[in-house]
Amino acid sequence: MPRRIVQMLVGLFLYGAGCALTVEAGLGVDPWTVFAQGLSVHTGIGIGWITNIVGFLVLLLWIPLRQKPGIGTIANILLVGTSMQVVLGFVPPVTGFAAQLATLLGGIVLVAVASGLYIGAHFGPGPRDGLMTGMNARLGWPIWLCRVLVEVSVLLVGWLLGGTVGIGTVLFAVLIGPLVHVALPLLDTRRPPARGAAETSA
Repeated sequence: MPRRIVQMLVGLFLYGAGCALTVEAGLGVDPWTVFAQGLSVHTGIGIGWITNIVGFLVLLLWIPLRQKPGIGTIANILLVGTSMQVVLGFVPPVTGFAAQLATLLGGIVLVAVASGLYIGAHFGPGPRDGLMTGMNARLGWPIWLCRVLVEVSVLLVGWLLGGTVGIGTVLFAVLIGPLVHVALPLLDTRRPPARGAAETSA
C-alpha cells in the first residue's frame, strides 16, 4: 500500500509537469489542456488552477452517471493542475522550433510515464477518464465514441476560447496511446512477478 500511494502521488505530479512542458513548448496541447488554456485566457486564472477546477466540475458529471470516485480521482483533481502551475512558474520560455519540439516530446513522454505510474497504482481513474467510462456504462456507447465526442467537444470550445491547437495537439493524440501502452505494464503494481523472481522467492 505505501508503495502504491507514493507511486500514485509521483505519477500525478509528473503528469502535471509533463502537461506544463507541452504548454511551454507552444506548439499545441492535448484537448483538455486546450480547454483549460482557453478558460485561463478569459478568466485570468492560471491554467493549472483552471485544470483543477475543471476536474472538479467534471467530477460532478459523475453523479448522473452513477460513478463512484476513488482516492486517485480526488488526488488527480488536487495535484495535476497544482503541479502544472508550479512547474510553469519555474520553466523558462522556450524559443526556436527545435527546442520547442524537444520540450513538447519530452512533455508527452513524461505524461505517458506518469499515466503508467498513477494508473498502475490502481486507486481509481481520473475525473476525465471516469466520465468516459461512466458514459459507456450508463449509455451503452463504445468507449472510443465517448472519448471522441468528449475530447472533440472540449478541443473545439477551448480553441474558440483561445487555447493553443497545433502540431503538438496532433502529436499528443498519435503518441500518447502507444507510449502509455508501453509504460503501463512496466509500472503496474498488480503485474505478476517475473518468472525468475518467482522461482527465487520460492
